[in-house]
Parts: sequence; C-alpha cells; structure tokens
Amino acid sequence: MITAGGNALTPGEKDPCPASGCSTDGRERALLTRIAARDETAMKELYLLYHPRLAGFLTRLTARPELAEATINDTFWVVWNLAGEFRGNSRVSTWIFGITYRRGLKTLRDAGRPPTDAVVGSEAATAEPAQQKLDEWPNVALHRLPFDQRMAIALAYNVGHSCEEIASIMQCIPNTVKTHLFHARRKLKTPLTHLAGPS
Repeated sequence: MITAGGNALTPGEKDPCPASGCSTDGRERALLTRIAARDETAMKELYLLYHPRLAGFLTRLTARPELAEATINDTFWVVWNLAGEFRGNSRVSTWIFGITYRRGLKTLRDAGRPPTDAVVGSEAATAEPAQQKLDEWPNVALHRLPFDQRMAIALAYNVGHSCEEIASIMQCIPNTVKTHLFHARRKLKTPLTHLAGPS
C-alpha cells in the first residue's frame, strides 16, 4: 500500500506528512552550480536522477505518458536556463517539483484538459471493480480522488515531501495541504472493501 518514510500508511497516523530527507541535496546543489556554468555532463546526471520520479508523478498528474514526457523535457529546459537563479531557500527537489507541477498544469491546459479531468478517461479509473486485479485496486482508488488530493498524496507518500514543501510546490498554505491529505486518506481508508463491493 502507500508508505511514508518506510512505514505503512494507516488511518490513525497523527502527522499526515512524512519527514523530509536531505541526504542527496548537497550533491544536487553542486550539480545545479555546474549546470548554471553550462556543464552538460551535470545536466545529464541531474536528468537521470530525476526522470523516474518525475515520470511517476506526472503520470498521476496527466494520465498520459506522452504528456508526462513532454512536461519532463519542459522542466529540464527551465532548469537549464534558471539553475543560476536557485537561491537555496528549499531543497533542490522542492524547486524542481515546483517547476514540474506548474509545467504539468500548463501542459494539461494546452492540451485542453482541465486538471480535475486528468484521469477521467483512464482505463484504471473507469473499469468496473470486477474487471480489476486485486493489486490494481489501490491505484484505482487513487485515480478516483479529486485532483488536489491526488497530487498531495503523490508528493507526500510517493515522492517524500513535507507539508511545507508540498505547499511551496502547489502554491498554497501548509494547512491546505494537510486538509487535502486528511480527506484523501479518509477516502483511501478502505479502498479494497469499497471497490470490491458486496461479497
């Protein structure tokens, strides 16, 4: 199921946000410094570090792999051009995911798909429960969450950002993030029972 900091996500947890890790931040800051000096090797290294995480997050945001890949390219174009403007007020990952989130929303708008409709047409979100495999049901439940709740869950439990970092990425206040997570977790409390229907 979903985990936070290596622990199982349970409905009774007091703090809905995982602790932030920063073991790789120093390395990433060094890469940004080199990128600001137009070091293409550093850019490639940062791209390889972030591509899997960004792809997973953007697939949840857009529900279309081709849009996710286009957004990743847009994100790294921004990183290449603005690396010198990073002031170190946040983790590098928060800065990059903030860019990714905003570029992803723009990609959806340009494609004529409002963010709230991002997964409406996806097979995982619309298939009948009887057609779903057991291990697919948690993802189905996630797909059915409202957009902001789905993004908060993805950033907290799949990416590992704190409430404050998610607030920075989503451009809202931390209490709003906590509200999104509270309602999302309540809806995910018994996804298997809900999706399976009566026995």
